[in-house]
Amino acid sequence: MMQDAELKKLFGELRALPGENEWVDFKEAKNGFNFDKLGKYFSALSNEANLKDKQWGWLIFGVTDKTRKIVGTNYKPNRIGLDNLKHEVARQTTNNITFVEIHELIFSEGRVLMFQIPAAPPGIPIAWQGHYYGRDGESLVALNIQELEEIRSQIKADWSAEICEGAGTNDLDSDALKKAREEYKKKQPGFANEVNRWDDLTFLNKAKVIIQGNITRAAIVLLGKPESEHFIAPGIAKITWVLKDEHGVDKDYEHFGPPFILNTNRILAKIRNLKYRYLPNETLFPVEINQYDPYVIREALHNCIAHQNYELKERINVIEKPEELIFNNGGSFIPKTIEAVIEQNAPPKYYRNQFLTTAMANLNMIDTIGGGIRKMFTVQKDRFFPLPSYDLSKPNEVTVKIAGKVLNENYTQLLIENPNVDIRIVMLLDKVQKREKINKEEANLLKKQKLIEGRHPNIFITSRVAVSAADKAKYIKYRGFNNAHYKKMIIDFIKEYSSASKKEINDLLMDKISDALSERQKQSKINNLLFSMSSRDKTIRNDGSKKKSKWVLAE
Repeated sequence: MMQDAELKKLFGELRALPGENEWVDFKEAKNGFNFDKLGKYFSALSNEANLKDKQWGWLIFGVTDKTRKIVGTNYKPNRIGLDNLKHEVARQTTNNITFVEIHELIFSEGRVLMFQIPAAPPGIPIAWQGHYYGRDGESLVALNIQELEEIRSQIKADWSAEICEGAGTNDLDSDALKKAREEYKKKQPGFANEVNRWDDLTFLNKAKVIIQGNITRAAIVLLGKPESEHFIAPGIAKITWVLKDEHGVDKDYEHFGPPFILNTNRILAKIRNLKYRYLPNETLFPVEINQYDPYVIREALHNCIAHQNYELKERINVIEKPEELIFNNGGSFIPKTIEAVIEQNAPPKYYRNQFLTTAMANLNMIDTIGGGIRKMFTVQKDRFFPLPSYDLSKPNEVTVKIAGKVLNENYTQLLIENPNVDIRIVMLLDKVQKREKINKEEANLLKKQKLIEGRHPNIFITSRVAVSAADKAKYIKYRGFNNAHYKKMIIDFIKEYSSASKKEINDLLMDKISDALSERQKQSKINNLLFSMSSRDKTIRNDGSKKKSKWVLAE
């Protein structure tokens, strides 16, 4: 059970969550709360926690919804009433599921109740009195059909565990079996001596690659001979490596099939992991490292294999560009968002290919403690490189991009100066350097820590580390100058040439205004400057027309 200090810390984190969160709800409930409505919220928060890949949903009494101010609650004022409530709720929910715990916190402002609601189990939506509920923003609604089916579809027959009729150990590659034994001993050093005495069937059963002596699809994918792929038909197991030049033109390619336990190393050997040098500020000595960390490459590729939807009959792609690697596999990203994976830092509730994933873990190919992806992010952070970029925009495709160069010197220097910065903060900074959108609350969080400048959404990483001439110039291009500077430039131009057309003013200012702005935003800024100078400052006037302006100094 959580301790009081731990609960209060969690309560503070939940109160600080930005915007609407379907898996957390706050209610005043000063003097009571309708029991039927409580049950509906239990169903809704349990289902939403499942859909958002959270371990728990939370219903919190004694706190206002909008301002999240503590007002206190008198609901069920004694422990007996709270414990009885757990039994009353269980009688009317799916599988008699009920609160994990009802936590009672006492603050100077009043009493707070935290109802800890378990996420709906994989494949089992939770109903209250036979009806399924969910959330639409802050509203309590019936769980829609799409979400209902999404939960129900979480448990499917495991494709990778299916038996390959007619296949035997003679269809497995001998070198792959040897490699599998070596890796299993690394993973299970306590069994190293015993492994040497096991025959192939015993070893494969122990490593959970086959089932009771029967060859599985997972065994063919990982250890099968190249010609054994027909056993998994109509599914296919193929990885394509493509080398592209700086213009995106293909220069080389190769296709790889089973056994993946060997061929992934051959693919890794294809990748040109060149030396990369960058010069940290205030030093004359360059840092020299490989473009890519071997762990990051290996983890990205093995994740593609583990999570590929082989029934889609698509290839896994590894695309090598001069300063970027792209990994692509078929199948949706089950945790929904990469943020959910990083925050949870624990094994997901279910895998697409559970049997294959277990086999790969036993053969030392992946980590199933849930930290593989997070470790990829941490490795890139510790190298001061951009974080992996996940594109989940397509419904049945996951694309991961690994940068092989520094994108923003300020980002790199911030990481050098702040090695212990939280990975979630680094993720936000990484989005800023890649010109990806972050919301206003996230921007405010970075601004409070003095990590970014500018006005949302036109923000950029702070310049306090931009000390080299090149960095200063780049920073000024993002920051731009203040309006007084631009106005002076216009006035000086008119003084020099007597007048200025709109085109001449555009030519004068467009490349001087912050590069954080789009072309359209830059044009709007110039229009606002001219309006301010002519209507408010009265320093210039238009002696031409709207279409053909002629700006001169005002008398």
